[in-house]
Amino acid sequence: MTVESVAIAAYLVAALLFIMSLAGLSKHETAKQGIWFGIGGMAIALVATIALALWGPHDGMSSLAVTLMFVAILIGAAIGLWRARVVQMTGMPELIALLHSFVGLAAVLVAWSGYYTVEALGDAQTEVSTDLLGIHHGEVVVGLFIGGVTFTGSIVAYLKLSAKIKSAPMMLPGKNALNIGALVVFVVLTVLFVMNPNVWILVAATVLALLLGWHLVASIGGGDMPVVVSMLNSYSGWAAAASGFLLGNNLLIVTGALVGSSGAYLSYIMCEAMNRSFISVIAGGFGIEVAPSEDTEYGEHHEITAEDTAALLADAKSVIITPGYGMAVAQAQYPVAELTRELRERGVEVRFGIHPVAGRLPGHMNVLLAEAKVPYDIVLEMDEINDDFPSTDVVLVIGANDTVNPAAEEDPASPIAGMPVLRVWEAKDVIVFKRSMAVGYAGVQNPLFFRDNTSMLFGDAKDRVEDILKAL
Repeated sequence: MTVESVAIAAYLVAALLFIMSLAGLSKHETAKQGIWFGIGGMAIALVATIALALWGPHDGMSSLAVTLMFVAILIGAAIGLWRARVVQMTGMPELIALLHSFVGLAAVLVAWSGYYTVEALGDAQTEVSTDLLGIHHGEVVVGLFIGGVTFTGSIVAYLKLSAKIKSAPMMLPGKNALNIGALVVFVVLTVLFVMNPNVWILVAATVLALLLGWHLVASIGGGDMPVVVSMLNSYSGWAAAASGFLLGNNLLIVTGALVGSSGAYLSYIMCEAMNRSFISVIAGGFGIEVAPSEDTEYGEHHEITAEDTAALLADAKSVIITPGYGMAVAQAQYPVAELTRELRERGVEVRFGIHPVAGRLPGHMNVLLAEAKVPYDIVLEMDEINDDFPSTDVVLVIGANDTVNPAAEEDPASPIAGMPVLRVWEAKDVIVFKRSMAVGYAGVQNPLFFRDNTSMLFGDAKDRVEDILKAL
């Protein structure tokens, strides 16, 4: 049995483990098992690839190449383990966006490597069949373009999520025409490169891809960034698949297709939940188009103390908690879980309402609550709980803002108009935990804060929840 046949069998096992990983990650109860399937699949794939590189049917690698390969693996593993240890849950969205950029950059480098090992040598010196050269030319440009868009798009997402640049969308004149024009130019460059491979055409395609990726994500407002992260995940998958075609690696093709298709489907589901156009996400065409007047008069807000909040909760029969990114920042999930246990022991019905894009990453709030041992069966999605708010005594809005904004349903001029939200204002009493009256991540004021049945509990969410527990 040859090394190549063993590697192919290992790739098949790895691909099956990746599919089982995705299946496991679809449910809370099996998520940890899904993670281990993924780790096992990647370990098998890595060992098989190294074995194929060292003892495969090719001429073999030089000692320098082998040394560089293992040094790169050790450095990458060390950085990955370090970042996984130190990253906070609040930093997960930007970390994932940054990881997507690495996949995009790798695809760009693989495309350029493909050019220098085939096209740059000329037809006479390449091992690629003459009949397949045209396909290889196309693979180089397409892989480079997808990787370039993913690379700079992910960098912008990282900068926005980490607040290193403003979350507001960049509104260049004729932005849609610029995006369409860039795609047309890309098609022209691809045709030219297939007809006559040239390094300057590839340089032009690289620059175009990098600029388009930057503009696509920069044009999207902060409130829609969770969908963007999901879409970039899909882009990174297709970039990996493109690299697989260039490298002749079937596992990379399969894995990239899995990531690309699942990321695209998740983005589609999220767009449906947010009443956004899926095509607009891909085109970078949705974001804040109309800014509400800063002179809008909302009236006065009402404040409440932790002690008074405890009294409301003690008298309540039904409580719904709607968490947001602010809960993650304050690391308030543990006292929130303790408050939940205390209220349930008193006979109060407590449930959680999770918006599809709560936080800045799909599933962000679910992970936080699971980490704090909140029972899965009381954590409900928006569609499951939205009709129950009118019969709810108290709603605790902990660090959420845009996902509970009534302007989405009542103000056609609002930047988030049409986005489904948790209708918390229909409850008898609403308590909003916030540090200040500042607007949310989307930069939109929330009329909920000024309603008669809403009271503001200012301060650090973790401290305020602990104060409520003491009062109880």
